[in-house]
Amino acid sequence: MTTTSDRVAGSRARQASHHVSQSVFDGSRLRVVLLVDVHEGAQQEFLEAYEQLCHQVASVPGHVSDQLCQSIENPSQWLITSEWESAPPFLAWVNSEEHVRMVEPLHSCVRDTRSLRFHVVRETGGPADAADQAERRLQTAPRVGDGVIRHALTFTVKPGSEDIVAKILADYASPEPKVDDTTRLCRTSLFMHGNRVVRAVEVRGDLLAALRHVARQPEVRAVEEAINPHLEQDRDLNDPESARVFFTRAALPAVHHVTPGRQDSQAERYALYYPARPEHGMKLAELLARQDEAAADDPRSPILRSTIFQRDDVVVRLIDVHGGLEAAEPVQVLGLSDSAQVAELTTLLDEATGSNPSASKDDGLARCLELARMELVTDRRSPDA
Repeated sequence: MTTTSDRVAGSRARQASHHVSQSVFDGSRLRVVLLVDVHEGAQQEFLEAYEQLCHQVASVPGHVSDQLCQSIENPSQWLITSEWESAPPFLAWVNSEEHVRMVEPLHSCVRDTRSLRFHVVRETGGPADAADQAERRLQTAPRVGDGVIRHALTFTVKPGSEDIVAKILADYASPEPKVDDTTRLCRTSLFMHGNRVVRAVEVRGDLLAALRHVARQPEVRAVEEAINPHLEQDRDLNDPESARVFFTRAALPAVHHVTPGRQDSQAERYALYYPARPEHGMKLAELLARQDEAAADDPRSPILRSTIFQRDDVVVRLIDVHGGLEAAEPVQVLGLSDSAQVAELTTLLDEATGSNPSASKDDGLARCLELARMELVTDRRSPDA
C-alpha cells in the first residue's frame, strides 16, 4: 500500500510551482554559513570546541561536509560553512535538543553569531554533465520573492493562565516599525491554541536586526517580563545564556510560502495548528506545502497566501483567506484533502471522532478544522506595509 509519507517523499523531484517563493522541500543541496565573532583570547578554546562539535555533526544524517575558516584581517572573526544533502535533515538537527546540547560549549567563547542558509542553484568546476547535476540536486531555478522575510516564535504557558497571557499580549503599544534605512517591520500576527502561543512576524530587510530592534523596545520588554511568570519554560531575560536558549527553542522557522498573486485587501488572516504524530512533523509540513502549491494554481481557491512553519512535531499554517473562513469548504482551508491524510500524519482526527467514531468524512474534516483553528490575539500591520 502507498502511504502519504511515500507519496510526499516521491514528490521531491517535481518542479515547484512558480507561486512558491520559499520552500525547503525541493530536494536541492543546502549550504549553511555561520559567521562567528570570538572573544579576544578565546580562539584556542573556540577551536577545541569546534573540533569536538564537528566530529559529532559528521554522524548526523544528511550532513555532507564542513569547513572552518579564520579571517585574514581580524583573528576574532571566523566562518563555518557546511553542506547538507537537503534542507529538511539540517532543520531537523538544528531545531533539536541534541543541537542545543552540542553547541553549548561554543557559547562561552563567542561574542556573536549569525546563521545564513542557502539552496545551491549553480556550481562551477568539476564534472558538469546532466547526470552529475542530477546527483548534486541543485535548485532548478531561482525563486522570485516579495522581499519579505517570515519567521515565528512559539512557546507554551502554564495551563490556566491563557486568558491572562492573551490580555497581556493584546494590550501593548506597537513598536516603531522602522528599524533602519533598509529594514522595517511589516506585520505581527499573534495567535493562541490552548496554552500554545505563536507569534508570526513579517520583516522587510534584515530579520536579525528587526528582532533585536523589537527586543530593545520598552513596551515589548515590559510585555516579555509580564508573561515570564506564566511560561512553562523558565527564562531570565537579563541572563544572555538563558534568553538565548529560550529563543533557540522557541524558533519556529518558515519552511514554505505560497502566493498565488491574487490581491485582496480585505482578506482575513487565520492560523491553523496541526499536532503532528511523533516524528511526522516534517512529512506533514511537506504534504501541506504540496497541497498549497496545487491550490495556488486553482483560481477558485479562497487561499490567497499560505506560510507553513514547522519545528519538530509542531506545524502551524498561516493563511490569508478571501471571503473569510466560514464561506470556504473545510477541506480547502484545512489543506488536507482527505481523512486518511489527517489520520496518518496528525492527531486531529483522533480528537474529532473520539466521541463519535461513526462521523462522516465531511463531518470529520469540519471538526478537524474547528480543532486546528487558532484564536487570534492581535494582528498588527505597519502603516505602509
